[in-house]
Amino acid sequence: MTELTTRPTARKPARPPRVHYAWVVAGLALLVLVGSAGMRSAPGLMMDALNSEFGWSHATISSAVSVNLTLYGLTAPFAAALMDRFGVRLVVVCALLLISVGAGLTVLMTQSWQLILCWGVLVGLGSGSMAGAFATTVTGRWFQARQGLVTGVLTAAGAAGNLVFMPLLASLVENQGWRTAVVVVSLTATAVAVPVLLLMRERPADLGLLPYGATEPPPAPVVDGSALARSLRVLRGASTSRAFWLLAGSFAICGATTAGLVGTHFIPAAHDHGLPVTTGASLLALVGVFDVVGTIASGWFTDRFDSRRLLIVYYALRGLSLLFLPQLFGHALQPPILAFVIFYGLDWVATVPPTVALCRRHFGPDAPIVFGWVLAAHQIGAAVVAALAGVVRDRFGDYDLAWYAAGGLCAVAVLLCLALRGRPAGTPALAGA
Repeated sequence: MTELTTRPTARKPARPPRVHYAWVVAGLALLVLVGSAGMRSAPGLMMDALNSEFGWSHATISSAVSVNLTLYGLTAPFAAALMDRFGVRLVVVCALLLISVGAGLTVLMTQSWQLILCWGVLVGLGSGSMAGAFATTVTGRWFQARQGLVTGVLTAAGAAGNLVFMPLLASLVENQGWRTAVVVVSLTATAVAVPVLLLMRERPADLGLLPYGATEPPPAPVVDGSALARSLRVLRGASTSRAFWLLAGSFAICGATTAGLVGTHFIPAAHDHGLPVTTGASLLALVGVFDVVGTIASGWFTDRFDSRRLLIVYYALRGLSLLFLPQLFGHALQPPILAFVIFYGLDWVATVPPTVALCRRHFGPDAPIVFGWVLAAHQIGAAVVAALAGVVRDRFGDYDLAWYAAGGLCAVAVLLCLALRGRPAGTPALAGA
């Protein structure tokens, strides 16, 4: 009699998903950053409308933008720690709803302090919670390969959002009034919160996955103490490093010469020279087109070349373009101003991927929070120049002095990056660092 034996059937290994979920999370982050760009586009578009309706000076309106930019920056490092403690999904959804409320309430304002409260405080806190620390956290958790490229794409999302919102909001401000424009911003922030709530996941391990490009699991995250205490503890440690102050100083100049000056005052400056608000908005949106190209390219370069040298080149080229800008404005569109838009656009936020890479190189797992503090310096620089440029305009009747001063600041940024030498002890050389 033949003995029958049963062999256990071998289990087929589960097939890895055809599209890694990291790309879904990156897509959600892209949607959030594109959608949140509308609230950063609006103040420059509304400046002349608010001046006409309420009689508020450029300096008064700029002060609300200054408060917004300051809180945007100061919130970023704490947001990174909050994302570690409470999750990316919860923090981002709450931030989007805060922006929606802040933007929506501006339709009821009658006093300048209400603009500062709604746009400065509420929108500033909400947008700061989704600042660079958000992109840094997503790329750090979900990607081991292509970090520089994905960081570049997410950084370019703000510019892509400007491309979508700037012409739309400019048309609404001119044809329907500024209140219609801010209602659109408010509704957009609410709409973007829905897919984040439904689809965002915290870490690859939640789905049984490794980070994209990883061959072994990352160390388990350690979250101890409050988010506030951790953010301050990381700042205290980073502040002993020369690299931190050089990165923070150069990035403060980056903010001053982008969001603070061009992002806030380019449209009213173009209007001063006879260009309609819609034309100025279209030019700034075109800056966003080339910024998308430049920032994605910068992410690709960051994966392959020395980040410090990239920053030196970026700041030098930006400074040259700003020095020439006062001579390029005119009452009609001319090739010189279009050349500035292309040249400056390629450089707009190309500084972010190499700055993030340098934070990772010098500060390791704490890089998202450290970058949050570096971003705080960026926004403080932006806030100071946004306010000062408004004062310059009220005092001298034009922005020329502000453009020349910004070009000089870029030269200082070049010197700071030249001083950024060396590698932390025990840290291997990394491509793109």
